[in-house]
Amino acid sequence: MTASIVSPPPVAPARPLRLAVIQDLNARPLWAALEGAPDVLLRKRTPAQAAGLLESGVVDLALVPVALAAERGWSRVEGVGIAARGAVGSVLVLGDRPIEEARVIYADDASRTSALLLRVLLAEAKRDVRVVPLPEAEARARARSEPGAAALLIGDHALRARASFPHAWDLGSAWAELTGLPFVFGVWAATGPVVRATAERLVMAASVPFEAPEPGPLHGDDARRYLTALHHVLDERDELGLERFLELARRHGFLAADARLEGVALRPATRTRRADPDALLDGASRGVRLDMDEALVLFERASLPDLCAAAHARRRAMVPGERVTYIIDRNINYTNVCVTRCDFCAFFRLPGHPEGYVLSNDELARKVEETRALGGRQILLQGGVNPELKIDWYERMLRELTERAPDVNVHGFSPEEIAFIARVSALTVDETLDRLVAAGLGSLPGGGAEVLVDEVRARIAPLKVSTDGWLSIMEKAQRRGLTTTATMMFATGEEPRERVEHLLRVRALQDAAHEAGRPGFTSFIPWTFQAKNTPVPMEQVDGSPWAYLRMVALSRLVIDNVTHFQASWVTQGAGVAQAALHAGCDDMGSIMIEENVVSAAGASFRMTEAELRRQVVAAGFEPVRRNVHYELVP
Repeated sequence: MTASIVSPPPVAPARPLRLAVIQDLNARPLWAALEGAPDVLLRKRTPAQAAGLLESGVVDLALVPVALAAERGWSRVEGVGIAARGAVGSVLVLGDRPIEEARVIYADDASRTSALLLRVLLAEAKRDVRVVPLPEAEARARARSEPGAAALLIGDHALRARASFPHAWDLGSAWAELTGLPFVFGVWAATGPVVRATAERLVMAASVPFEAPEPGPLHGDDARRYLTALHHVLDERDELGLERFLELARRHGFLAADARLEGVALRPATRTRRADPDALLDGASRGVRLDMDEALVLFERASLPDLCAAAHARRRAMVPGERVTYIIDRNINYTNVCVTRCDFCAFFRLPGHPEGYVLSNDELARKVEETRALGGRQILLQGGVNPELKIDWYERMLRELTERAPDVNVHGFSPEEIAFIARVSALTVDETLDRLVAAGLGSLPGGGAEVLVDEVRARIAPLKVSTDGWLSIMEKAQRRGLTTTATMMFATGEEPRERVEHLLRVRALQDAAHEAGRPGFTSFIPWTFQAKNTPVPMEQVDGSPWAYLRMVALSRLVIDNVTHFQASWVTQGAGVAQAALHAGCDDMGSIMIEENVVSAAGASFRMTEAELRRQVVAAGFEPVRRNVHYELVP
């Protein structure tokens, strides 16, 4: 009798080590030796952006500010970091007047540690100075324009700006004078155990001699002197300096009493077995959270029927019953004048174009009245980013609309519009949101998300707000009690991992909202790019029904904390939307009394309320009307 031989399960090819790194010169010695390695994927970001990728599960480790790592309860790879034993040259408070005269310091919000160090130093000196986090360019501009203001700049921005300000305060030097200890600015952080060989590799990379690249913020001897003032292999005194900083931050109430930054737990490497799509689908349908690698397995290997069935099971767990909701509203595009120049947009016209327009308040009011006559109690108000329209124009428009139709909710302005209004009006995003809400803004749509990966955005919409900018504006809107939605426009040539990264970033922000006791996003709305009337070649776009349904179903399984998912009949048609109701969606969106942007790109689907209801019934569900908050209405 011959013994049977059972083949072992196939071993998956080793996936690359995913790292988020700080792109400034002061951090490059930590990762330069890893660049170009075939088994390493580097994502170059600001400190805050790198932290966002780690928190979302997009990367395995990230170079992050020590204060932020301590706040989040992350652990660190010991023995390496970004540190200085005195003057650092790239963590500077800059001003046109002596720094001791400053009454407010606008701090670059890219690094939590530098701002926290500033607060600690001011508290120890018993100086009453406001510290206001802002984007770097805005912080620098306000230091120039406001009496009694200075700016805290970090990294390459500080190196470039130093010569243009007559007064500077080096925080590395100030810390050394206060404590006699080095200061550790950044570390490799992880959210869980790290393979021992990976940690050892990061320590070895920091020991490799480094030459500053050209071009850079500094050149030749200046760059060498700057890098000599820093060190990246840490010793016992660095550890003492790090603990002293965290101790003072806790004492002054800037960090929680239990905030610590412990070393990572190390584990041995294990052979990676090929994940079983069926097992992953079974778990995800029951609410087991998927990580990046597992989501990619499902995207690439799960059959479409099985993927849709698992998503439908998850939908039924989160939204029980047979109801499918919809809303009656009108998408009013108040202007088509836009300077963002997105390749995928066929709607915009540049300033001065003969086809450019701005709707008058009377035209807007007429459209609102037509919407009310058809039973609508909401308008989706969006437009191009028009440099002629500042905050006072939007306030007048909102006030007039809400005065004429107080029962109509204004679901208005994407994060891109909010950011642009703030910029052209010389306001912060917070100030802009406060003024728009006071004028009548009721909720914020999730337009302009496209794919929340900066490499993709740089290719298809380089002038749009960054991924972190989009997420930050949504978080600020949610803190003000505004109902918000999240979207995704895919099939622009992005990689599967980039699509999954988008889902993980949305999920992470929703987690944060729930932890803070806020509802966060009410719904997620994915749709395919419509290329017909845009410069993008049609052959680059896979907007097929099968590609759409696969992405919808995967989204429902990955974004396990957003309740409602909307089918995009506007881009896919009624038949595919019906299929989406069996692939994770529980909502049909709006009947779209008016829609201009997608139709300008070539989509031509239209439905009345009666037809939409018939399509829902034909798909086996009960159509029910709702409002923007997903409350049912008669």
